[in-house]
Amino acid sequence: MANEGEHGSFRANKDYVDPPPAPLTDAEELKKWSFYRALIAEFIATLLFLYVTVLTVIGHRSQAASDACAGVGLLGIAWAFGGMIFILVYCTAGISGGQINPAVTFGLFLARKVSLTRAIAYMVAQCLGAICGDGLVKAFRSSYYTRYATGLGAEMIGTFVLVYTVFSANDPKRKARDSHFPWIFWVGPMIGAAIAAFYHQFVLRAGAVKVPGSS
Repeated sequence: MANEGEHGSFRANKDYVDPPPAPLTDAEELKKWSFYRALIAEFIATLLFLYVTVLTVIGHRSQAASDACAGVGLLGIAWAFGGMIFILVYCTAGISGGQINPAVTFGLFLARKVSLTRAIAYMVAQCLGAICGDGLVKAFRSSYYTRYATGLGAEMIGTFVLVYTVFSANDPKRKARDSHFPWIFWVGPMIGAAIAAFYHQFVLRAGAVKVPGSS
């Protein structure tokens, strides 16, 4: 009885509410503008992700072919992928959930977080975004347009991502939500920094540390 009372008290004191499982199909979603706004967000996010990351890989390979020290390197490619995911999820999380990948959407569907209707629509939007992103890469890197359009395209897409991120960061809804937990933006980075320092010093460099008394 005591345990039941403790569990009941814990549930009553939770500062969040778990949403109910998503229905298998939900035709009502098709009548809401928020549904189509989420599809647009997923399409644009996937397009931007593929455009930037694929272009980064191609650019590195073309530069490294003539000079092994040229290009952004594997670390730069990793930063391009990770940075774009971070930015795009941040920008679209409050609109579509920031899924940007059919595999993520499929996993959420299996967990009953999204309906089948939304899952299929998201996957279609993501695949179309990926195709268009690759298409932009091919178009801007065409030999006919190499001289001007590649730079123009890079400036257009880069500025779009920058302004999009700034607007998302200053969205009143996001600022109102984040203001309830300001400590997150202090504690989170500090913990992450401590873990990174520990990992680097005692895991990655552990083999380089001489054990006392060893020759």
